[in-house]
Amino acid sequence: MSLWLSAIGASRGVAIGPVHRMHGTDLDIPEYHIGAEAIEDEIARFNAAAREAREQLAAVRDQIPANAPSEIGAFIETHLLMMDDAALIETVTARIRDDRVNAEWALKLQAEELIDVFEQMDDSYLRTRRDDIAHVTARLQRVLLNQEHPIGGCPTDEAGPRPVIVADELTPADIILLHQQGVAAVVTEHGGPLSHSAILARSLRIPALMGAVGARRILADEENVIVDGEAGHLLADPDEAALAFYRHRQQRDARYQRMLAVLRDEDAVSADGVRVTMLANVELPGDAIEAGKVGAEGVGLYRTEFLFMNRDDSPSEDEQFEVYRQVVAAIDGPVTIRTLDAGADKSLGRPDKVSPNPALGLRAIRLCLKETALFRTQLRALLRASAEGRMRIMLPMISTVSEMRQARHLIGEVAAELDDEGIAYDRDLPVGAMIEVPAAALAAPTLARYCDFFSLGTNDLIQYTLAIDRIDDEINYLYDPLHPAVLGLIRMTIDAGRAAGIGVSMCGEMASDKRYTPLLLGLGLTEFSMHPASVLEVKRAVMGADVDRLRRRTAEILSLTDANTYREALDGLTRESID
Repeated sequence: MSLWLSAIGASRGVAIGPVHRMHGTDLDIPEYHIGAEAIEDEIARFNAAAREAREQLAAVRDQIPANAPSEIGAFIETHLLMMDDAALIETVTARIRDDRVNAEWALKLQAEELIDVFEQMDDSYLRTRRDDIAHVTARLQRVLLNQEHPIGGCPTDEAGPRPVIVADELTPADIILLHQQGVAAVVTEHGGPLSHSAILARSLRIPALMGAVGARRILADEENVIVDGEAGHLLADPDEAALAFYRHRQQRDARYQRMLAVLRDEDAVSADGVRVTMLANVELPGDAIEAGKVGAEGVGLYRTEFLFMNRDDSPSEDEQFEVYRQVVAAIDGPVTIRTLDAGADKSLGRPDKVSPNPALGLRAIRLCLKETALFRTQLRALLRASAEGRMRIMLPMISTVSEMRQARHLIGEVAAELDDEGIAYDRDLPVGAMIEVPAAALAAPTLARYCDFFSLGTNDLIQYTLAIDRIDDEINYLYDPLHPAVLGLIRMTIDAGRAAGIGVSMCGEMASDKRYTPLLLGLGLTEFSMHPASVLEVKRAVMGADVDRLRRRTAEILSLTDANTYREALDGLTRESID
């Protein structure tokens, strides 16, 4: 009898194949004390393990195909950098020496402290960096424990059907190796759609489910399963009717991908002539290349946090300038760079300033306005880079007009400094606010007077509006982009921008999901920014839409007061972009 298993669809696509369960991902870490005479030998053992782990990661990096998305190599480089991070390596050796404990236990304690720091971050994307710490330390632990990595046991029979990997969790390096081994899909009991492993699976087009609790216990090796990465379902022991249905889906999906590729150089113009701007979200300079490959017209969100992570000092002005310059030079279109969006925590070298409630604490623009030296350095680098191409500065977590005015005043002071020094910059550099706090959406008509543009950060806007954490497995079912309050705030922001004559874009995940494209067009959005992998399918949804009709229909739906009727009408509208 067939069995349905529901999980989080982390990477779309359909896969059919036999189960291969990966065990051994849970490590049993020993704890024991060592004598003074053994301390140096234990430190040497740990350093040797770190060297071997680096060599393993370097070998993975060298196996990445030349035509693979740049972000794949970037994730491995991040793990390699962590292997040299004093906060990890040197601190572990100090624990071995000071506490006289074995290397495995010292590493475990240090990893737990670092992970706790990331757990306290409010930004859900940055919080997933805890996974990087866990993955790097797990690799180190396996070397110390002389345990073979479970990926080594993956079947690679080219003549047989491709396996569906079922594991506790998978690292980005695991995903790369499994892709090279030709697996059909991956299913993990832990993890979520924002993890680096999920991002890699999407980039490599590997169907993936995450959060499939109990999957290793429920499923048997060699059992035939169907994985639907879009719906978030796994069907075990399917009958012939199910197999026929999903094989047809696979054929249809293949035709769909070929058709999308043709749209790369087409303008995103709706069926009734409305021009829509398609931008990309990027995190690293190399990601800009991927944005160009899918025809993105610019960058709607460039995150700068990676420059400040995993280091004891802040990046210099010249270091930041060089990175920003590279991104601006690589894109033939506007580049929207978000100023530092992090909290006053250990990731910025401030171990004494961990907020008791990071979600409501000193972070993003609040931190920058408090730590003005830090902010001025970034602003100088940004203004200097603005002379190299089309740039916009975006300020995160704006909640009051006062914050916007203070930030613009500092930008003016920095510009005056550059004038005195004879340094070129864009004198018409646009400065905008990221609308991710309900207060900012409610105050949008007034805030618009001090902004050149708005950008809707729906990830945080939804979380703050509904008071839920979307990566908390206990309550993420409450994360609802279609909640009336959320849609009301989005419409309010778009209307305020239109009334003030400034542009409004959306850079949250809602913009990258084609299911919401008709609704967002109906709300009046004409500028979308998303992961490069989503650009072409959202563009296709735009090109098939009648925007004028969608705007009338959306207005009718939002006026409904009956909850069931409202939800049914919205579901019908979102289905209009799905084949």
